[in-house]
Amino acid sequence: MGIHVKESAVQSKKSGVKPVQRVIKKYPNRRLYDTETSTYITLTEVKQLVIQNAQFVVRDAKTGDDLTRSILLQIILEEEAGGAPMFTEQVLANIIRFYGQAMQGYMGPYLEKNIQAMTEVQAQLAEKAEGLTPEMWSRFMTMQSPMLQGLMGNYVEQSKNVFLQMQEQMQKNTEQVLGAFGIKRP
Repeated sequence: MGIHVKESAVQSKKSGVKPVQRVIKKYPNRRLYDTETSTYITLTEVKQLVIQNAQFVVRDAKTGDDLTRSILLQIILEEEAGGAPMFTEQVLANIIRFYGQAMQGYMGPYLEKNIQAMTEVQAQLAEKAEGLTPEMWSRFMTMQSPMLQGLMGNYVEQSKNVFLQMQEQMQKNTEQVLGAFGIKRP
């Protein structure tokens, strides 16, 4: 894939068409180089790309290895070390406990679907809030809005459904494993 990205970038310079996925190279001196703008960028600027939903990949400049996950984790680490962390120590400890456990394979998709559902709720709220003045927004948020309750109810329902799907999949996997050993569940 690394070669394909490089070829795509070369072709894009010749044809004038921008590549589909932005490539950021990470050099041994820990600097990040944005190949689209031909400039060095900071981690804060990479965070802005994430916020803007820009498609990008971070590659080791020497080996071509994909470093995107480690850069995203580094951004999360810096955010958590800042003034207003999102995760409590207890939540972080619980996440760590899932590594190596049977539920590890299900935890990622569960969190991903819940975050996606919450993102959709946020987008709906933002859409409904367009044109509101700060005073109107403040009043809206302080009262028990049926719309807000509906959105949160949808989120809770989606979360419950994701959990039930995950539980059902685990049960099927358990039955398959037991079946492979000739054991039937009562």
